[in-house]
Amino acid sequence: MPSDAPASYEAECASCHMAYPPALLSQQSWKNVMSGLAKHFGTDASVDPKTQAEITSWLVKNAATRQKYSETAPENRISKTSWFIRKHDEIKPDVWKRAGIKSAANCGACHIDAAKGNFSENNIKIPAK
Repeated sequence: MPSDAPASYEAECASCHMAYPPALLSQQSWKNVMSGLAKHFGTDASVDPKTQAEITSWLVKNAATRQKYSETAPENRISKTSWFIRKHDEIKPDVWKRAGIKSAANCGACHIDAAKGNFSENNIKIPAK
């Protein structure tokens, strides 16, 4: 996670889910996410215009730049990107439904240091249930 993250990113975004590292989505995907906060995956996650501009600017500045990560994510979901699918291709669909995981969006359920932006395969513990 870039060290210059605005406090508003953690306060607003991590109040419902982990504060995803901005390099997990492209600039366009982050713009799409931030322009649709009133209908953010079934929730109204609207913030005041100043906060929205601050978070959007930071996300876009730190978005994915490497080609394999920089596609525009289908449905603006990290879990729908081709790199995510490729990295998780050995995970069976029923694993995502375990009570300790609940969905592919819950990175911290398996990636022990996800909150620090560390998704190393050496730090994975998949919940048994």
